[in-house]
Amino acid sequence: MGYKLQIPKGYYPQLNIQETEQAIKLIKDFFELSLSSELRLRRITAPLFVKKGSGINDDLSGLERPVTFPIKSMNDAEAEIVHSLAKWKRLALAELKIESGYGVYTDMNALRPDEVFSNIHSIYVDQWDWERVVSKEDRTIDFLKYIVTKIYSVFRRVEYVVYERYPQMKPVLPEEITFIHSQELAEQYPDLSPNERETEAVKKHGAIFIIGIGAQLPEGKKHDGRAPDYDDWSTETGNGQQGLNGDILLWNPVLEKALEISSMGIRVDKEALNKQLALEGAEDRKELMWHKMLLNDELPLSIGGGIGQSRLCMFFLKKAHIGEIQTSIWPDEMIEECKRGNIPILF
Repeated sequence: MGYKLQIPKGYYPQLNIQETEQAIKLIKDFFELSLSSELRLRRITAPLFVKKGSGINDDLSGLERPVTFPIKSMNDAEAEIVHSLAKWKRLALAELKIESGYGVYTDMNALRPDEVFSNIHSIYVDQWDWERVVSKEDRTIDFLKYIVTKIYSVFRRVEYVVYERYPQMKPVLPEEITFIHSQELAEQYPDLSPNERETEAVKKHGAIFIIGIGAQLPEGKKHDGRAPDYDDWSTETGNGQQGLNGDILLWNPVLEKALEISSMGIRVDKEALNKQLALEGAEDRKELMWHKMLLNDELPLSIGGGIGQSRLCMFFLKKAHIGEIQTSIWPDEMIEECKRGNIPILF
């Protein structure tokens, strides 16, 4: 079976399909406007694909295979469907000459065919990708927390708007998000896996930001993988900890699990890029166009991330499956199981 599926006991959607579609529009429109205002971001248009070999596409954990295709009118030169836009957005900041303290956001649509189908995983990914120019002085844990807090305030604002329109959607988010380093999680729950640690922490606090994802922990393993050339996960931040990036996770009361909503962080500067490429044995990437530009000081320092659109709607509308929010391709067996569990999949 090529999927993982959880059917919540006694589940029944609180909105029908027509109401759900209207609610999705409400959430997306209000969230975009609020995020743009809170972080001072300008909306721009994003690519669906980029040229292979440019170094612009992201490797995520470093294992995912991009969808590629030849372009007939360019002598069959190959293009790749984007995984995310972390590196492309820094090019956009440079091209648009965005000042420090301001940035851009865009609708990102991607294909990730290596994903294992589940309640929260699809091969189709839709997210708000955002990037903001920072100064050298901003490359600190305190500034990272400041931005995360602003984003979380938007989540709570959207949750209230949904509740105003649909009173059955009771707000559940705590007033504040809790910050915890991946190393602290490992120390608190040494006998649990990283996923189990996340579950325990977010169940306790309701909303957490896990700092420092990508670097090797003292136990000799990583909390989770991160490509070496967009987030800064290696800079020392004190107390033996490192990393200027992380994930926002919310407690999902429907599935009774942690739900990752956003992966984000302060991006690599020259020093961090060189260090992380060396650690991951990927120094050959220095010859790629994007990496050369960064090493030649042609790209601004920045902070950025992605916020899952379907996952956010799934959370606020208390859905059991991401397929209740987005149209994608699903195994027939999964669709049938969902029908039996009162989960109406869009297709």
